[in-house]
This record gives sequence, C-alpha cells and structure tokens, in this order.
Amino acid sequence: MAGEDKTEKASPKKRRDERKKGNVFQSKDVVTVGVIAVSFIVLNIWITHIYKYIKNAIYKYIELSGSTIEINNSFISQVFKDISSAVFGSVGILMISIMVTSIILTGSQTRFLISRENIKFKFSKLNILTGIKKMFSIRASVELIKNLIKVSILGFVIYSSISEIFYQIPKLMYIDLMSGIKFIFTTILSLVKTVVIYFVLISAFDFLYSWWEYEKNIKMSKQEQKEEYKQEEGDPKIKGKIKEKQRAISMSRMMQQVSQADVVIKNPTHFAIAIKYDLQNDTAPIVLAKGKDIIALKIIEKAMENKINTIENKPLARALYESAELNKQIPLQFYEPVAEILAWVYKLKGQK
Repeated sequence: MAGEDKTEKASPKKRRDERKKGNVFQSKDVVTVGVIAVSFIVLNIWITHIYKYIKNAIYKYIELSGSTIEINNSFISQVFKDISSAVFGSVGILMISIMVTSIILTGSQTRFLISRENIKFKFSKLNILTGIKKMFSIRASVELIKNLIKVSILGFVIYSSISEIFYQIPKLMYIDLMSGIKFIFTTILSLVKTVVIYFVLISAFDFLYSWWEYEKNIKMSKQEQKEEYKQEEGDPKIKGKIKEKQRAISMSRMMQQVSQADVVIKNPTHFAIAIKYDLQNDTAPIVLAKGKDIIALKIIEKAMENKINTIENKPLARALYESAELNKQIPLQFYEPVAEILAWVYKLKGQK
C-alpha cells in the first residue's frame, strides 16, 4: 500500500480531513502581489495627504530650528505627538489597507481556516533529514526559480527606472525639499506600478502551480479509497450479515402474522399470500405475508399449524404476489376475487 501509486482524485472526506489538519490550497504570491497592488492604489489616492502631513511636520520644526526652545517634558511630548500624527496620518490608511487585503486574499483561498494543527509544536519539524529533503524537493526548486525570476525582474525594473532618471538626480540639489520629496514619491510609485505588472504574471503561474501541486499531494490510491469506503459505508461483509439478520427478523415477524390471517391463497406451492380482513377497522383486505417457493411452503405450513383455511388459485396467487405489498391493502383490481374467497371462508366458519 505504501508503494501504490496515488492516481485517484481526493474524495470529499479526504478534503475535509486535510482541511482539519490545516492543509489547504494557498498561493502566497497572490497575496503578495495583491498587497503590493492595493498599496500602490492607496498611495496614488492618499499621496496628497501624505505630502501634507510630512510637509506640515517638516515646516514646523524647520521654523523652530531658528528659535531658542527649552527642551522639557512638555516639548518632548509634543514632538512625539507631532511625529505620531504625521506617521499615522500619512501611512495609517496604508497599513490598514495592507492588513485587510492580506486577510481577505488569504481567507478567500483558505475559507478563513484557523487550524490548531498548524499551531501545535511538533518535534518532526526539528528533524534535520526532513529539512534537507524539503530543501531539495521539487517545491523548493520551483520556489528557488521563482525567487530568482523575481530578483531578476526587480533588478531589471530598478535599473531601467534609475537609468532613465539618472541624469535628473543631480538636479535635486537645486530644488526645494518638498519638490524633491514629491519627485522621489512619483518615481517610487512608477517603479512599483511596473513591478506589479510583472509580478502579476508570476503570481498567476504560482497560483496554477500551487493548485496543481495541492491536488497532486492529496490524491488517493485505490486501496485508500476502498478503506475510506469501508469506514464511511461499513465493511460489505458486515453490511451483508446485518441485512441477512434484518431479513431473518422480518421473515420471523411475517411468519408470526400468518396465524392472524383469514385465508392463505396458494399456487399450489410456488406462491402463497396470507390475507386478513377486519370489517370494523380495515377498508380492504390486508396482505399479512407473502412468499415464493420455500417461503411459500413455510407460509402454508404455518397456516396449517394454526388451522388457517387455504385455497388454491394459481393466477390470483401469482398476481397478488407480484402486485400486492406486504402489510398493505390489496390493489383495487383484486377486491372482487378476494371478496369471493373471503365469503367462502366466512361460510365455512359460519360467519356473515
């Protein structure tokens, strides 16, 4: 079983079990690119506010630098407040956006799974051999290739962007501080935009590869499917014995009901149907027992033991066996022939 190929798709139960263990599909590159993209959008929208907060803070303390100020607890407290206001006012919305985006993108892939299995400490994680195997696994090779591609793209984009504006960098010495900051921000946003476009392609590849790898890892062998089926549905042998026992109990109960019948219609040994009619409680005769071959003989034998009248009617016995249901009223088309038989039985018993 250990060496059996896993060629079958994972069953719903297998997926549920893997989910309980915390083993769910997730592409980390999608989250990374999503966070970068959202950060870029938020920065584009919020850039004027960032500029305003930074400008106010810088201008305030540049103006204070030309005056004599007493350094005390009140001044230090005010500096801290100003810095906090500038930081949270400028990048606070960005931090919240990054956190929410990360939660949404991760949760949308894992369906917001929180697994205790991943939190538990496991000594197997300290196994050096396991760590070495992971280092030289296919997944590790793919991650290495992806990281090399990312670094190459990032290096190419940074080099291309810097080479385009390289001649403008010395000019920063001759412009005011705020204009310089604005120029740097614009350059960074342009750089991020280009990086995001390239990384979207990488994340698409990572998403497809992660999905393929996850499905491959949770595949089952045919033997595992059989074992799972036994656990879910029960061992076929045990189920067969249970059904056999149920049939025996049902047969015993049916045979006990023969003693309550008014008549048994037979053909002559192939089919037997025990009929009962209670005028006070039933609107039509009821089939208490029915059987074929050996069971039919047992019904006839039971009827003889309890001195139940039997009558031979080959077509009626066969038709009732095929159409009538156990413990149910006989079908409408049999009312007349069964009524004639019951009338004969009642006449023998001296009943009306």
